[in-house]
Amino acid sequence: MTENHTIAFLFPGQGSQAVGMGKELSEHHPIARQTFEEADEALGYKLSQICFEGPEEKLRMTEVTQPAILTASIAAWRVLNAKGVKPEFVAGHSLGEYSAHVAAGTISFADAVRTVRHRGQYMQEAVPVGVGAMAAILGMDLDLVSAACSDAAEGEVCEPANINSPEQIVISGHAGAVERATKLADERGAKRAKVLPVSAPFHCSLMKPAQERLAADLQGLNFQKPTVDVACNVDAALVNTGERGRDALIRQVTGSVKWYQSMHLLLAEGVQVFVELGPGKVLCGLMRQIDRSKHCFNVSDEASLHKTLEHCAVKA
Repeated sequence: MTENHTIAFLFPGQGSQAVGMGKELSEHHPIARQTFEEADEALGYKLSQICFEGPEEKLRMTEVTQPAILTASIAAWRVLNAKGVKPEFVAGHSLGEYSAHVAAGTISFADAVRTVRHRGQYMQEAVPVGVGAMAAILGMDLDLVSAACSDAAEGEVCEPANINSPEQIVISGHAGAVERATKLADERGAKRAKVLPVSAPFHCSLMKPAQERLAADLQGLNFQKPTVDVACNVDAALVNTGERGRDALIRQVTGSVKWYQSMHLLLAEGVQVFVELGPGKVLCGLMRQIDRSKHCFNVSDEASLHKTLEHCAVKA
C-alpha cells in the first residue's frame, strides 16, 4: 500500500446478516474459525451454527443478530489483519461500532459479544412490538426530514435515527408518528418514503430504558485506550480514550447514527480507501452516495478478500 493511501476499516450494523456469513472464511482460515469458536464459548451456545446454517428466522432475532454480525465482522478483520493490512481509522454503523472498538483494542472480543447480545435483548424489550416503527426517507434533505418529524410528532416521538448519506435518512419513533412523517415526506418531495420491517424503533428516545440497562453493563467492562482513532456515531467525532469510547456507546442507543457526518470526518482526515469487514456491502453502497471518487472494498468471503488484498498490494 503506497503511503498516500490512508485506510479506514468500516463495520456493518444490523440488517447485513445472511445465512452462511463467515462460513467460507472459517473453512479457509484458522483465525476465522477460532473467532466463531470463541463466540460460541462466550455465549454458551452454537452461534457459529446459526451463522453458517440458519435457520434465518433465528438469525433475525435481535439478540442473535447482533453477536452474529459482530463475530462475522471480527473474523473478517482478523483474517485481513493477519495479512498485514492495517487501518489508520475505524468506524462502525450502530452495532458495528462495537466491532470497531474490538479492532481498535478498546474492548475484548468476548466482552463485546456478550454485551451486544444483551444490547439486542434490551432494545427489543424497551418498546412493546407494534408500538414503535422506523421508516426510510430517500432523496430528502436532513432539515426537511427533521421538519417532517417535528410536524408529525403531535406529542409522540419521531426523530431522525440514521443519517446514512445525502440520499438516505431513517426516522424512528411511535408507529403513528412515523407513519404521519412518512406521508408528509412524500407530500413534500421525498423520492421515496417507506416504513421498514423492523422489530423496534432503534436510535430514538423511546430506547431510554435500553440505554439505562446497557450503561450498567458497559460501566462494568474494562475499556482500554484505542490503538487507532474510532469515529463514533453519536458525535461524528474521533474517540481516542477508553472513557470516551464507553460514553459514546451508551449515548448511541438513543442518539442518531451520524454516518454521513462520520464519513465526511474521515474524508477530511485524508482517507482514500475504505474496507467494509463483515457480511454485505451496505456501507460501500452508502460510500458511493457520499463520495464516488473513493475506493471501497469489502471482505466477507475468499473472493472479496483476494480483491481487497490485491488492491492493498499484499500477497495473500
